[in-house]
Amino acid sequence: MSTFYVDRKGSELSMESGVLVVRAGNARQTIPVALLDRLVIAAKTRLDTSLLNRLAEAGVSVILLDCHRSRRRAQLLGSGHNDASVRIAQYHVSLDPELCLAWTRPLVAAKLLRHRRMLKGLHDVRREWKKFLDAAVGFLQELETKALNAEDLVQLRGYEGSAGRCFFDVYHKLFPTSLQFTGRLRRPPPDPVNATLSLAYSLLHARAVQSAWSAGLDPMIGFYHQIAWGRESLACDLIEPWRPCIDHWVYEWFRDRWLEAKHFSMNGENCRLSKAGRERFFGAFELRMRPVHRALRFQIRVLAQTLRKEVFPLCNRSI
Repeated sequence: MSTFYVDRKGSELSMESGVLVVRAGNARQTIPVALLDRLVIAAKTRLDTSLLNRLAEAGVSVILLDCHRSRRRAQLLGSGHNDASVRIAQYHVSLDPELCLAWTRPLVAAKLLRHRRMLKGLHDVRREWKKFLDAAVGFLQELETKALNAEDLVQLRGYEGSAGRCFFDVYHKLFPTSLQFTGRLRRPPPDPVNATLSLAYSLLHARAVQSAWSAGLDPMIGFYHQIAWGRESLACDLIEPWRPCIDHWVYEWFRDRWLEAKHFSMNGENCRLSKAGRERFFGAFELRMRPVHRALRFQIRVLAQTLRKEVFPLCNRSI
C-alpha cells in the first residue's frame, strides 16, 4: 500500500479503468487504485463525488490537509468493518476506569521509554551535556516505572505531563537558536520545528484513524484521552507510543539540514512549510513511516482481536 500526495494548485483528479489520474497543467500522473492506501490533498484540487465514491469502495482514505496551519481538515474513511461486536466491547472498556488503566499504562510507558532512549543516544553527540542528559534520562526512567504502577488515569496523566516537560526542556536545546524553537506550541505553530512536528503528528493521527476504523474500532472513543467534541480520542491514544519517533525524525531532518529555515514562510504568527519544504517533508516522512505504520496496524489488530474475543463475550453475559 502507498500514499499519494496532491500538492499542486489546480490539479484535477479522475478515475480511469481502476487507475487514479492526476492532471496538473501539461503533466499527467497515474497510480493504480489497488496499490493506493490513502490520498492526501494539500492544495486546491478539482474532483467529483463519483471519484470519492470509488475511492471509498476501494478502502482508500482521502485526507484533506491544511498546510497553512499544519493540520488535517477532514478525512474520508469509506465503509467501516462489518463486525459491530468490536465497538460494543470498546464502549464497555471505555466505561471501566480499571480496564482503561490496564490498557493505557504500557502505552504511556512505551512513549517514555522511546523518549529516554533518544536522549540517551545523544550522549556521544553532546558530550558537554552529559550531566544534564543523565539527569533527564534518570528522571524519565523513574517516571516510566511510576507509569507502569499508576493507581489511576489522573495519576498516569500527571506522570506523562511531567515526562513531556522534561523531554522538551532538553529537546528544544538541540536546535539552533535561529529557528526560534523554545518549546512545543501548536496553534498556531510559530516556528519551523513546531510547524514540522504539527504536520507530522497530524499525518500520523490520520493513519491511526484510518487503521482503527478499518479494524472495526470507533476512533472517537478512547481509553486514555477522554471523550471530547470533534476529537478522535482512540487515535490520540494509539499514537502516543509513536510520537517520540516523530520527535527524533524532526531533530535529524534539521540536524542534517534536510529541512532549513528557507523551507518555511510566516503568515502573521503562523509558520508553515513552503511548497519546496513540503516536497522534502512528504518524501522523508513516508520513508520513515513505513515500519511505524506496520507496527501501528499490528497494535490495532491486536486490540481489535482482544476486544472481540475476550471482552465481547463478557458484554453478552451482562446484557
